[in-house]
Amino acid sequence: MSGNRMGRINEEIQRELSALIPTVKDPRVTGLISVTAVDTTADLKYAKVYISVLDRSDRAQVLKGLKSAAGYLRRELGRTLNLRATPELTFIQDDSIDKGAHILGLLRDETVVKPANPANAHIVLGEEE
Repeated sequence: MSGNRMGRINEEIQRELSALIPTVKDPRVTGLISVTAVDTTADLKYAKVYISVLDRSDRAQVLKGLKSAAGYLRRELGRTLNLRATPELTFIQDDSIDKGAHILGLLRDETVVKPANPANAHIVLGEEE
């Protein structure tokens, strides 16, 4: 039962942070920033926040800006969430979207992935006749 509660807390922190990040006034925190996941410890003292940034060149600067604004975000979380303790936020770059795009590119590359049955090589998915 506590696993379900922690899951709900993680989702609520993720939802609130997604709404709060655009309000950060740090000029480094710009662009399309997504909170992909939150992992909170059982005692609610620490939370790892996984961040995905669309523009690859700005990732390091966005993470520095978010680390700088962690106190503001924690304070605002404390105001909106009714928790025993507001967790200390640690921002981590999440590159799972890039990994997924790389794997999808490999799957679409005909030189890497051969058809399972050569007799079906003439079939092209995604096109209707």
